[in-house]
Amino acid sequence: MNPSSDTSAPRLFEDERLDEINENLSLIQKKNGLTFGTDAYLLAAFARKTPSARAVDLGSGTGIIPLLLLSKNKIASGVAVEIQPAFVDLIERNAAINELGNRITPLCADIRTLSASTLGREVDLVTANPPYMRTDSGKRNVHDEKYVARHEVCGGIEDFCAAAARLLKHGGRFLTVWRPDRLSELFYALHEAKLAPKRMTVVYADTESEPCMVLTEAVKGASPAMRVTPPLILYQKSKGANEKTRRLSENAQAIYDTCSFPNRFYQ
Repeated sequence: MNPSSDTSAPRLFEDERLDEINENLSLIQKKNGLTFGTDAYLLAAFARKTPSARAVDLGSGTGIIPLLLLSKNKIASGVAVEIQPAFVDLIERNAAINELGNRITPLCADIRTLSASTLGREVDLVTANPPYMRTDSGKRNVHDEKYVARHEVCGGIEDFCAAAARLLKHGGRFLTVWRPDRLSELFYALHEAKLAPKRMTVVYADTESEPCMVLTEAVKGASPAMRVTPPLILYQKSKGANEKTRRLSENAQAIYDTCSFPNRFYQ
């Protein structure tokens, strides 16, 4: 496979595509890899704005979460950690085409061995949109990129929480998006890593559906006390509406417009 020969366009390989996404960002994505979705966007929106923060994104894929955080000035700089070398190169190119190459550092590393000494210092924020599926669940995808992104091949939720604890300074925050049916595993992993969950938002597709994801914010070294925010309903329920014609709820529309939650979700 050869990259595009057009020097005026971003360097693309045959298995890649270029998309324009929210926040006026361009994103190169692998056709056979997981593409940018709601969970990554909501996780970036869930982060508090801390313009001086140094952040690390674990299992960064295309680098979309640090790209979004930087585009809204929510952090000062970010390290995008990814175990697959092809995606490390992708992160570097995505940072370059969005003129953020001086603020995003791609790092090819295994989160299971990653530590603050690898980075040279502890950080203020760690984010993760980890694989949701156990290795013995679901059908194995024929493309390794999707298999690694979807299944806990290179680390489970306990590994992501432990890595966050090693990287964070005391009082630093760990943000993750997770499956509601595996929430007990997340809380156990946070407890073992001495990360106290402090804020949680449960996300629903609509008022008649079961929750589809959970966003959590945990703090290193904090005392146990968690606030459960109002739920986030993504779509308004309209009579006769199908999946393609549903309208975003007022809260969801505001989040997509600003890459931030309404203030009451941060209190």
